Amino acid sequence: MPEDIKSMYEEELREEFAAMGEPSYRAAQVYQWLQSGVQSFDEMTNISKKLRQKLMDKYYISSAAIEKKLISDYDDTKKYLFSFRDGEAVESVLMSYHHGYTSCISTQVGCRMGCTFCATGKSGFSRNLTASEMIAQLQAEQKDNNIRISNVVLMGMGEPLDNFDNVMRFLNLVGSEKGMNIGMRHISLSTCGLVPKIYELADQKLQLTLSVSLHAPNDAIRSRTMPVNKRYHIEELLKACRYYIRQTNRRISFEYAMIDGVNDSDDCARELASRLRGMICHVNLIPVNTVGGTGYQKSKRERMQSFISILEKSGITATIRRTLGSDINASCGQLRRSVYRQNAAKEEQTE
Repeated sequence: MPEDIKSMYEEELREEFAAMGEPSYRAAQVYQWLQSGVQSFDEMTNISKKLRQKLMDKYYISSAAIEKKLISDYDDTKKYLFSFRDGEAVESVLMSYHHGYTSCISTQVGCRMGCTFCATGKSGFSRNLTASEMIAQLQAEQKDNNIRISNVVLMGMGEPLDNFDNVMRFLNLVGSEKGMNIGMRHISLSTCGLVPKIYELADQKLQLTLSVSLHAPNDAIRSRTMPVNKRYHIEELLKACRYYIRQTNRRISFEYAMIDGVNDSDDCARELASRLRGMICHVNLIPVNTVGGTGYQKSKRERMQSFISILEKSGITATIRRTLGSDINASCGQLRRSVYRQNAAKEEQTE
């Protein structure tokens, strides 16, 4: 079974090459080729044909093939459906801002968390992504658009902290000076609240931005919409968040999907403010996405403004997230579901 070479650190490659009787500088050359986005060993033009064959026999290079691409008519946001060597597919979204390009990538094929307002979880969970498959999403977007991505958001399909080891390896690789060289302050990681992993992440003392999907001010509402809350209650989660802040001295962003009639009342805002008071944090209000089968509707604009006003009076900064790619369902999970349904319908017609 071939090994995943693009998920290896340069030091690990040196050890592999030494075992093959190859000089260490060859490992450095191959590492740079891998980080540049080559999809085959034959593209490594400064490597001998004999060594390339040895590499082909032992390793494979992860790549992300574009299965489908949607482009927003409003803001040039691009949504990709990428497939990997085993046929599994994930979504990624490329967004253009005045400061550069941001990519929101997936960390798992599907998700185990089962949040009721999320399209990804409705498709079930298949497997974790490797570090190389996360990098491949970025490389494919860069190549397709002839750009350099400067910011990364781990907020696509999957729960990043449920794939902790591969995500940590990805962060180290993508931050490498010989790799994409994207600094931690340009990376955001989103979690639904896996408390033990938040503590573990905090102890890494990385300078990334942690985004916590809170979406409710109390256990009663959160447990109805987010099954993870039945395992880790809000106070337990917020305790972990305070520890993260102490360890990293970084502000936490709390994501809050505004769902009409569910979690958007003034009482909810006041309760949320009382829980977050004193924390270095920011609340990001998100009009909930329309996902078939949930029955959820996004809160009205005036309701969101009232919610923000209550938070700000309590000294908590809050904003309404700018919606990009609304005409292409830019929230992850929906494109994959629609394509799989279309393929299933075609298969039924041919049977």
